[in-house]
Amino acid sequence: MPFMHIDQYRQIQARRQFLQSWACGFGGLALGGMMASDGLLGATAPAVNPLAPKKPHFTPKAKHVIFMFMEGGPSQMDLFDPKPALRKYHGQSLPASMTKDLKLAFIKPSAAVLGSPRTFKPHGKSGMQFSDYLPNLATCADDICQIRSMHTEAFNHHPGQLMLFTGSIQFGRPTMGAWVTYGLGSESQNLPGFVVLSSGVGTSGGASNFLSGFMPSTYQGTQFRSSGEPILYLSNPEGVSRETQRAGLDAIKDLNEKHFTDTGDMEIASRIASYELAYRMQMSAPELLDFSKEDPKTLEMYGVGKKPTNDFGSNCLLARRLVERGVRYVLMMDASWDTHTNLNKKLKEKCDATEQPAAALIKDLKQRGLLDETLIVWGGEFGRTAMAEIRNLSDPDNAGRDHHPNGYTMWLAGGGIKGGTTIGATDEMGFNITEDKVHIHDLQATILNQLGFDHTKLTFRHTGRDYRLTDLGGEVVKKILS
Repeated sequence: MPFMHIDQYRQIQARRQFLQSWACGFGGLALGGMMASDGLLGATAPAVNPLAPKKPHFTPKAKHVIFMFMEGGPSQMDLFDPKPALRKYHGQSLPASMTKDLKLAFIKPSAAVLGSPRTFKPHGKSGMQFSDYLPNLATCADDICQIRSMHTEAFNHHPGQLMLFTGSIQFGRPTMGAWVTYGLGSESQNLPGFVVLSSGVGTSGGASNFLSGFMPSTYQGTQFRSSGEPILYLSNPEGVSRETQRAGLDAIKDLNEKHFTDTGDMEIASRIASYELAYRMQMSAPELLDFSKEDPKTLEMYGVGKKPTNDFGSNCLLARRLVERGVRYVLMMDASWDTHTNLNKKLKEKCDATEQPAAALIKDLKQRGLLDETLIVWGGEFGRTAMAEIRNLSDPDNAGRDHHPNGYTMWLAGGGIKGGTTIGATDEMGFNITEDKVHIHDLQATILNQLGFDHTKLTFRHTGRDYRLTDLGGEVVKKILS
């Protein structure tokens, strides 16, 4: 059999490639014609909004979440959960049988007990207990639900914060705010669905508390500042007018639409939507931070313009204004609750700066009819120990408390939560839970439940596995639901 000439081979291959390339294309042309006749075929990328409002699994109680994250671990027995036995055993070391199961970061189990000098009183019709460091928050007793039986596996800050916000101590998973905006989208057209507000000197978890992990970056938190330029680099550089910027965005949009036509990649359409949102934010963000039209009594209630409440108070007022404008999830990160030393002084400073604004937010949302649809969550990544941590032996007032993940307090308000309720209990020293254990995954499941989600069904597929915020656990805490 004679050999085939190379030119003959190329001609055959060219015909084969043509048929392979266009065989499906003939059908595509027919389909395209039908779609065009029905008005379904456009020349540009579709208007895709990845944050468009979505329906949850069932009718929700809440539409928004404001999470007041007190970074470092507030001391539960000095704020919410009175433990008279601490005074009884003050200065004494406890038997090993009582401390053998404790997870301690810095102190030894033999450390002496530190009695709390705080005084507690019942408040409201519910008789909920608050310490003398929380006089303003105590006036909201009947709107608040205290959970005194929180627990977590993590006993150091960064793992604890990862567990609280991602459901795992592993890096790279989506945070709670990302899950919420992924599941619900946002009601705001001109602001991100997930906004982050900070006060204090910075959290140890940092950006890992509000990233989107393996989800698209659309769902991660956007950091706002309470003064100055609300979002860094959002404003145009000097000499660039809004008209010039619009022309530049239109050119980028044309290029992206051409690329979409070539590829059909829906991520390109999402990118176009992100550019347009940033453009709209340039107008809406400055107005958001303009408190000039707020009633002076409202500013006074939040403590805006006064020390030490201005920073946290401004963020609380900003949080209210954000949910009014349809933002789905607001994370307020207030740093420096890590009281290893000078407990009484440092804890008072933190309470003086934050508890008046926190109470103001509850009252303000309530009087505006927004509390029922806004879930407020307050708490840290863990609590504090009953034993003292003393880093300066020459200073008797230097004592603080170590990390304690086995039983601590968080509180919630609004969003279908039963106000005036206290659930859970720990033993007389606060070491271990004796009633109604609530794991971090249970809290996460409850938050998602109030937003209308079955937490086991809100999933995202990654590397062949369906992930969820609550990992492999979590039960809704029905006792706290109204």
